Amino acid sequence: MQDKMIYSGFNEDSHGMTMLGRVVLDAWLFDLLPRSEDCKGWDLNRMQQLMDKVSQAWDKHGSLPSRLPQDIQQRHASCTLGRLNAVVVWAGTPSSGTTTDLCPALQATSGKLWHV
Repeated sequence: MQDKMIYSGFNEDSHGMTMLGRVVLDAWLFDLLPRSEDCKGWDLNRMQQLMDKVSQAWDKHGSLPSRLPQDIQQRHASCTLGRLNAVVVWAGTPSSGTTTDLCPALQATSGKLWHV
């Protein structure tokens, strides 16, 4: 039996955009992690340490994307919308157990919400 919960990694996260996925995305945004690191195999203690660093980075900007410097705002929009598009595509697949029937607007976009 495994004693510690282990994160599957951003690229293997099978639940769309989880809280831990959001932490990894924000860590990339603030250059706290290289883009090649998706935290696969990290235990929750290590993820909490990363979450603390991400929270400190957000605190410097009042936790608002609108207060980020312009270059980071653009990266934030691009990263966030890119992941949301991926989640919508995932949600529309039969294996996800969900369907875009819940939101006709998603059907009309063919799985693409926005682009930057």
